[in-house]
Amino acid sequence: MTKVKAYFTPPFLFKNKHLSTIIPAIFRKVKGVSYQRIRINTPDNDFLDLDFSGTGSKEIIIVVHGLEGNARKSYVKGIVRTFNKAGIDALALNLRGCSNDDNNKFYSYHSGKTEDLDLVVNYLTDNYDFEKIYLAGFSLGGNIVLKYAGEKADNINHRIKAAVGISVPCDLRSTSYNFLKKDNFLYQYRFIRSLRKKVLNKIKRFPEYQYLEKEIKACRNFFDFDNLITAPFNGFYNAEDYWKKCSSKQFICSIKIPTLLINALDDPFLREESYPYTEAEQNPFFIIETPKYGGHVGFVNRWMINKVLWHEERVLDFVKNAGKY
Repeated sequence: MTKVKAYFTPPFLFKNKHLSTIIPAIFRKVKGVSYQRIRINTPDNDFLDLDFSGTGSKEIIIVVHGLEGNARKSYVKGIVRTFNKAGIDALALNLRGCSNDDNNKFYSYHSGKTEDLDLVVNYLTDNYDFEKIYLAGFSLGGNIVLKYAGEKADNINHRIKAAVGISVPCDLRSTSYNFLKKDNFLYQYRFIRSLRKKVLNKIKRFPEYQYLEKEIKACRNFFDFDNLITAPFNGFYNAEDYWKKCSSKQFICSIKIPTLLINALDDPFLREESYPYTEAEQNPFFIIETPKYGGHVGFVNRWMINKVLWHEERVLDFVKNAGKY
């Protein structure tokens, strides 16, 4: 099995999975990162906003945020800062509708929309002379990264040298139903409230969809929202069809570049289906690392949470040594 032991021990407080998830998400402040905004057009007359933080390097990491995140989130800026300090450029991809400017279409982003990541990779290779490109994604963004690497397989851009997913719901169906647990009520409530608000605002720009307003307001969970909005407006039959086709787990065996997945065993968002041990056994390019603690995108290894955290150092170490795997 391509599995390595995670040498990660959090302070006592952060052995609680919810505190490990919530405290850094709300209270962590990452300083020392400044972005240059780049906007690129998409083939369907939409746009993507990219936030670039350069050091003059020949290497760059593309970072993809999680559900309802953006390049300004502390977990994104933490990776950007870590790589910049190591002399590596970083580009944070704001998924459609997540950059503070609403996108041009009624549809926006979803867990399997790899064509936008591919567009960014092609933009970099066409306009810059980077010799090495790394990919990193958090949660939903991690699902996109793993799915993309597997879809491309042998045909992946030769400049992409490594990929990493952190706290990834590799099985979207099990994760979506896991949010129905009482312990996860607050997480789901915040996500669904944000998603509902965005779509209701879009209806003001797209009045032909006003007929959906009552049903949107009635959405209470991911099944409701994905069944009503995500699936039909992105070419899927229903929520179950969307989850089945977009889960990254089924693509892992096709990955042909060094790839690391870091999923904490106490991640409150994930069920056992999102720990692809069998896939790791079958693919020598794929490594799964499952520390006992870490929560969801937490991995707090020190009381000073504004400093570099464990997973940021781990991602940097992995991509720098990708050729050894």
